[in-house]
Amino acid sequence: MVLTAPFIYLPTTLSASASELQLNLTMASLSNLKPAFTATYQLLHPHPKCSKTIPHKWRVSVRASSSAAPGVDLNTLESAIAKKDSNAVKEALDQLNEVGWAKRWSSQPYVSRRMTSLRELTTLGLKNAENLAIPSVRNDAAFLFTVVGTTGFLGVLAGQLPGDWGFFVPYLIGSISLIVLAVGSTAPGLLQAAIGGFSSFFPDYQERITSHEAAHFLVAYLLGIPILGYSLDIGKENVNLIDERLEKLIYSGQLDAKELDRLAVVAMAGLAAEGLKYDKVIGQSADLFTLQRFINRSKPQLSKEQQQNLTRWAVLLAGSLLKNNKVIHEALMTAMSKKATVLECIEAIEKAA
Repeated sequence: MVLTAPFIYLPTTLSASASELQLNLTMASLSNLKPAFTATYQLLHPHPKCSKTIPHKWRVSVRASSSAAPGVDLNTLESAIAKKDSNAVKEALDQLNEVGWAKRWSSQPYVSRRMTSLRELTTLGLKNAENLAIPSVRNDAAFLFTVVGTTGFLGVLAGQLPGDWGFFVPYLIGSISLIVLAVGSTAPGLLQAAIGGFSSFFPDYQERITSHEAAHFLVAYLLGIPILGYSLDIGKENVNLIDERLEKLIYSGQLDAKELDRLAVVAMAGLAAEGLKYDKVIGQSADLFTLQRFINRSKPQLSKEQQQNLTRWAVLLAGSLLKNNKVIHEALMTAMSKKATVLECIEAIEKAA
């Protein structure tokens, strides 16, 4: 996820620089998350473990297209998106909002953080709320099982080869599993592309990705955070946001409570979208890791209990926004699945409103 002009960039990582801050919220598996996750991970479960997240950058090229209502000029907005100018994007959307077109832009007023319980998440409709923060190993386990099973079967067949071939070939094939296990234990990131590609065989994988990233996109838009790009490509799933003012606050470690709350809601939107539809959330690891980075750069520092409550509250608010805007979320998913430009996605949001 990424915030522009006055916001942030959302891939799965946070890379701060004087010119551009990038944050990526992506679908990530257990093999992406690093074991030190502190309170953010504990927010929903008492014994968290994670592995290192791998940053992904969301890049999208903007094509010229517009089907706005008569009299509405989207050229300024399109130009600002193409130039990756977050301030200009925000100004253009503010102007379109004033003339009555971008009605959903920045339509969600600020809601201050409050104490939130797991029961509220369950009441909202989130399935298995107590397990939302547990990273899923479904994709990793399926990949490993397939590798071990396939090499084992081929090794047995190779054992029927005549002469020395029947001795050496099974050992060579069997070593593949050992190499995969060794790489997975020492440098899991190297297997991420293979695991991501393998995950695409799951029937719900692409829909999960689209729903997840569309949730980040929509919630950021509702909160007034400019979007500059997105990607649904395997291993590069993200929404790109940039905000110059916020990037400076994050870089300097001076995020205040209000801005932290906004960022937390956007960060938890993907997790909330999955939790509302599926019994098991798959892509929460990177989102939680990104939220932890926000928390670490905020002032004053939050206690573990406060971090836990912030995460629950952010999931609750993001889930509420998605439920209240279900039709818009689905329309955005349809547009993103067709690889629509950022401008076309914004048009889809406004048309469905």
